[in-house]
Amino acid sequence: MSTEGSLRERLVEVGVHLVMTEGTTAVGLREIARRAGVSHGAPRRYFPTHHSLLSAIARRGFADLEARFAAAMAGLTSPRDLLRVFAREYVAYALECRGMFELMFRHELLDSDRHGSAGPRLRESTLPLFERLVALVAECRSAGNPPEDPAVAAAAFWSALHGLAQLWAWGSLRLVLDAHAGVPDGERLDRLVAEVLDAHLGPAVP
Repeated sequence: MSTEGSLRERLVEVGVHLVMTEGTTAVGLREIARRAGVSHGAPRRYFPTHHSLLSAIARRGFADLEARFAAAMAGLTSPRDLLRVFAREYVAYALECRGMFELMFRHELLDSDRHGSAGPRLRESTLPLFERLVALVAECRSAGNPPEDPAVAAAAFWSALHGLAQLWAWGSLRLVLDAHAGVPDGERLDRLVAEVLDAHLGPAVP
């Protein structure tokens, strides 16, 4: 990798670290430059706007999430098992990497038509993830209850997962599930993910 490419990657890595440890509000061109040990103007050579910097950091999040999916799905063939693992890893990533997860789905970054950029746009990282989800949902429901529009069915499933992750992170689900306070959090989350699957696909056939 060239020196220029190495510096760009270093700036993104510093940004990723800031997002993961301090949240999105800590990420700015000047702060990243300071932590990377370069001049305040150096990041502008690669990221002319704050938007382009945040998009580059968020793309790293999508790459990490994709790698996580690949590792967890290795060796699985059943569409329902694949979708279950997809759901579990999605929620787990959301809870373990809250700052990055928030950044990845910020509307002003995904609405790339409003922001000119010479580099790849964040939507190009997001859409393949959704297309994979559409394919899994369609395959799971193809036998008994095929959806009229697989994309709408997948969007509803995704919304339920995203809402589950957010409500758990905010503590709202813990509050309403006090009756299950003796159950470990990991087990409670697995049960909630299973309920989302059953609600959208129907109960698993033994």
